[in-house]
Amino acid sequence: MRIDLMAGASLSAAALRSAAEPTILVFDSGLGGLTVLDAVRRARPDARYVYVGDDAAFPYGRLGEAPLVARVLTVMERLVATHRPDLVVIACNTASTLVLPALRQRFTTPFVGVVPPIKPAAEVTHSRMITLLATPGTVARSYTSDLIATYAGACAVTRIGSQNLAGYAEAELAGAPVDDAALAAEIAPCFVTEADGRRTDVICLACTHYPLLLPRLQAVAPWPVTWIDPAPAIARRVVQLIGPLPREADRHGSALGAFTAGSCLTDALRTALAARGIGEVGVESIPLPMQ
Repeated sequence: MRIDLMAGASLSAAALRSAAEPTILVFDSGLGGLTVLDAVRRARPDARYVYVGDDAAFPYGRLGEAPLVARVLTVMERLVATHRPDLVVIACNTASTLVLPALRQRFTTPFVGVVPPIKPAAEVTHSRMITLLATPGTVARSYTSDLIATYAGACAVTRIGSQNLAGYAEAELAGAPVDDAALAAEIAPCFVTEADGRRTDVICLACTHYPLLLPRLQAVAPWPVTWIDPAPAIARRVVQLIGPLPREADRHGSALGAFTAGSCLTDALRTALAARGIGEVGVESIPLPMQ
């Protein structure tokens, strides 16, 4: 049975909504979760936010399934104890599809994960030709196959497991962007034309890093397509659990950034984080043990 990554937890919505100034922790292997943070903050600007990038273990795709589950549980033990969030968003497809059951078993804190946006893609495609652009691990996961079979059975779905795009997004924010040719080569397999003239018209961005590059991806694409970012759906789910913006809310909540190694924190990245409202950035050192 497919796990509901967006479910939250067993706590009632009423209990979650009782927090006057909820603390929402957004967690990712690196910087991709910033796209989710932006969407959630627009929905609940009054909340207190903690953004955590596990850059000591980035990218998660290099870890086996058991080490990844152990890693996220270890990091989350520290984060929940330190920040006491009312809700945690796992803003990473790889971690969501593997670790959420263990997290929900270990903690009473509600967890919301990221779903590859297959269902909305199938609803908007005209050509019935969809591309799922994700990390190699997400592309191969049985959860992804289940989503495609359930929601896109009438569509031709091309699965592209990008080896480099998440790293390109990290480099973009760190002030070392790759050139257009590299981006164009990375996404070229996403664009498929059939003998009858039909071609890809929707691309699912099934890694939260990828929307960081969206304007550039649109510019180098060989033809216009609909790009689907899962972040708005995550924000809607968070609001369902936490509740809408209170009428009396008249200020923006604070935002703290933390990284488990800090090696990614260039001056350019600090500037980019500040532009997203994360002026205070620290390192909560949690080194990755030798595997």
